[in-house]
Amino acid sequence: MSDSTLSRRALLRNTTRGAAGCAVFGLMLGQHVGNAKALPPQALRPPGALSEDDFLAACVRCGLCVRACPYDILKLAGPDEGTSAGTPFFEARTGPCEMCDDIPCVPACPTGALDRNLDNIDDSDMGLAVLSDHETCLNFLGLRCDVCYRVCPLIDEAISLDIRRNLRSGHHALFIPVVHSDKCTGCGKCEQACVLPEAAIKVMPRRLAKGASAGHYRLGWEEKRKAEERGEKVIPDLLQLPSRAPEGMDPVELPFKPATPFGSQGLFKPDGSLKGGG
Repeated sequence: MSDSTLSRRALLRNTTRGAAGCAVFGLMLGQHVGNAKALPPQALRPPGALSEDDFLAACVRCGLCVRACPYDILKLAGPDEGTSAGTPFFEARTGPCEMCDDIPCVPACPTGALDRNLDNIDDSDMGLAVLSDHETCLNFLGLRCDVCYRVCPLIDEAISLDIRRNLRSGHHALFIPVVHSDKCTGCGKCEQACVLPEAAIKVMPRRLAKGASAGHYRLGWEEKRKAEERGEKVIPDLLQLPSRAPEGMDPVELPFKPATPFGSQGLFKPDGSLKGGG
């Protein structure tokens, strides 16, 4: 048997082995991807995190922000958590952000996945608190709780209490927690502090917690406020609308007289012949 024949056989054998190896690797990779799960919906990013897509692109999974957290709140996503594997996050119920004044996790980030321009922790946007269950919230039931309100670092700004009448008792007041989305930082302290077995207030990423108004809607009171700030009126003068009346007709004149019930020419007249008709 010639050397060329052996070489061809060896080439075919090695090619077959390589193809089989690639197939096995592909099956294993597919199984891993199929078993991979995303981060839980309530997973929150550290202060200063860019938008989710930009954050995933910029984060190099170094873990330096996790190491810099003095309260060990941040943790890294596991290898089975898809594209989020190795990225930092925290969950409000088990450990909220402690709102450090110096925000040590931000300068620890080497790539800018955590925005270095964030220098005031009160301006951070980690998520948004949502009072998700009015039926179990103790304040909605008329029981004074207020824990979520009391622990809020921005009390009376991010969460305030709306006093309403208790319709059930008729003479008590309800103190309803109200979250203000323009002030809430998403630190998670309210969710952790909720005394219920399952928190009635939850903190979620803002993209999941808040809707968006369509751009074509105009709110009259907002337009009025903006116009007043500019020293203008919403409508400077009365609008002169075109007349739709037929040619030669006074637009004010009606082509008929409206029927008036019980009038002298009305549709309905009392019938004196009927009993009680008078």
